[in-house]
Amino acid sequence: MITAHRLTRVFSTRRGKEQVELTAVDGVDLAVDTGEIVGFLGPNGAGKTTTLKMLTTLLKPTSGTATVAGCDLIADPVGVRRRIGYVSQSGSTAPEARAGEEVVDHARLYGISTAEATARGKQLFRELDLDGLWERQPKSMSGGQRRRLDIAVGLVHVPGLVFLDEPTTGLDPQARANLWQHIRGLREERGTTVFLTTHYLDEADALCDRILVIDAGRIVAEGTPDALKSQVGGDVLTVTVEHPESAGRVAALMAALPGAEAPQVLDTRVVGRAPHGGAALMSLVRELDAAGIPVAGIESRRPSLDDVFLGLTGRSLRDESGPARPTEQLETAR
Repeated sequence: MITAHRLTRVFSTRRGKEQVELTAVDGVDLAVDTGEIVGFLGPNGAGKTTTLKMLTTLLKPTSGTATVAGCDLIADPVGVRRRIGYVSQSGSTAPEARAGEEVVDHARLYGISTAEATARGKQLFRELDLDGLWERQPKSMSGGQRRRLDIAVGLVHVPGLVFLDEPTTGLDPQARANLWQHIRGLREERGTTVFLTTHYLDEADALCDRILVIDAGRIVAEGTPDALKSQVGGDVLTVTVEHPESAGRVAALMAALPGAEAPQVLDTRVVGRAPHGGAALMSLVRELDAAGIPVAGIESRRPSLDDVFLGLTGRSLRDESGPARPTEQLETAR
């Protein structure tokens, strides 16, 4: 359904008086099979948004080739647009419009008759638990209802491939879980291929057949959630210190554990890996007590997708609320 080879995007910008080029996406190769749900993960500024914009024809690649939904991305962008659905992170419905009108108007842009668009829209409303909201204005809907309306708009022309950009951002846990069921239903009931970006690793773990991780403009890992987690050796040890200045001492004690890998210091957290986490944890507690280092918390657990992400990028996706990196700022500006 999607194949890309050496997909690249370079932006030209000014740094003071100097004209410089920044490579946001650097030779990305990827493939998505029909009927898959694929998650696309990356830290801020990694090139995730730029890649998504290229695959949806919103941004022209600097170089490389891609086929999306059977159409050449460069030679036939209109064909791509006719065959895909796209649900943006910010949504696409007008607050003052009627929900049903938004769906019908979008379908009409694809040459679908009003009668057919209405029938399709009402069927989608039933499937997405939006019954009774056809005349409702989006501004009076809950966050979960608005996101499901966005998905209805993106599906009314019956695309074989739908791109979901951060579909559950800002939703409460119940609304997120509800939307997960509908996303699974796109594939199970409609045969739709789903390509989604998300900052929620539990979401990627629960929904995705495969995960692609992008960092610094390149795909650094791909595989099923279980296969990616199996690459993390040993159990994960996490110590939260009361005083950041003591994190270095904790890291040294953790690194000295038998079979331990070099830990990472993340502000007040020290995260490392060691075999036999329970025994390693008891040993570490004794060492911390002997050294007189006060801690706020300590735990041992099996690896998660966040541990995979941390190992690949040196950052935790859960900590991505900080300032955007320069590439991301450029992507946003463009």
